[in-house]
Amino acid sequence: MRPLDRVGSLKLKLGAVIIAAVLVTIAVVELGRWAGWPPVPVAIGAGMLALGMVQILAHGMTFPLRQMARAASQLAAGERHEPVTATSRDEVGELARAFNRMAEEVAQTDRLRRDLVANVSHELRTPVTAMRAALENLADGVEEPDPVTLDRLVRQTDRLQALVESLLDLSRLEAGVVHLDVTELVANDLVAEAVDLVAVSPGAPIRVRIEPADLTFAGDERRLVQVLVNLLTNARVHAPDDSHVEVEVHGRDGAVELAVSDRGPGIASDDAERIFERFDRGGPVAVGERTRTHGGGTGLGLAISRWIVDLHGGDIRVDLDHQPGCRMAVTLPTTGAPTAWGTP
Repeated sequence: MRPLDRVGSLKLKLGAVIIAAVLVTIAVVELGRWAGWPPVPVAIGAGMLALGMVQILAHGMTFPLRQMARAASQLAAGERHEPVTATSRDEVGELARAFNRMAEEVAQTDRLRRDLVANVSHELRTPVTAMRAALENLADGVEEPDPVTLDRLVRQTDRLQALVESLLDLSRLEAGVVHLDVTELVANDLVAEAVDLVAVSPGAPIRVRIEPADLTFAGDERRLVQVLVNLLTNARVHAPDDSHVEVEVHGRDGAVELAVSDRGPGIASDDAERIFERFDRGGPVAVGERTRTHGGGTGLGLAISRWIVDLHGGDIRVDLDHQPGCRMAVTLPTTGAPTAWGTP
């Protein structure tokens, strides 16, 4: 029973409880005087009724607090708990709603932590298992240390190194322990460096269009090259063999837009935000007459790219209007990027 839920102030509720207790006491005393009852039993009865009234009204006021205390103990122990009742409009109700939001965020963080451990374990297990099998074969003499076998071990080592570096990058970015070496960048040079790094691997050809040709803007060259490499690598994985990947850079309205597009299967609108989550790789996609998966990536590239772009005060998104294929657009301010974030 919570008759005071509609009252919007805890002070008003306390005042109502006091007034109710006083009115009950006066009513009982007057009734006893009118009926001619002895004063002592009347006083005791009035006190008991007043306490009962206070108990009824106060129970509803303190119920969310008791729930929060119980839920906090369960939360600290890592146990599941029911949401705190938050129907009252006073300060206790606001506290209960804030507690529920906090509990949801803690639960979400715990789920992300468990997912991170599971995903990292899976990603590490695959190359480690392959390397162990190959090394055991070499040690037992089953295979000779020929160039093909050694190259396979090198590729697995590269995969492990890429995963570890991505995890370190992500942890630094999330903790804000990142130094941005902001300089004046020439768009043409920035894109050329990223294209050169990606072009060493087989894949769809890359076409570049920059307007104006001498476009410059402020940013951290190494980090922005990392963003472009991630976007170009993803685009080449999903692009059909008979198509190309296009890089467009335009300056407009005090900002610069870097876009990477392909003619692959594209990204559904429901997945436009999910792909920026850690270890999300969108599942397999049909390319030409065969099916590719994520191309051996770690599922961290877009998550890291979003962090880097955010640190520059920019925005990264999926252009859902682009058809056919996928277009990833990065918008950065031409000036005003922070010179440092956290500590190096």
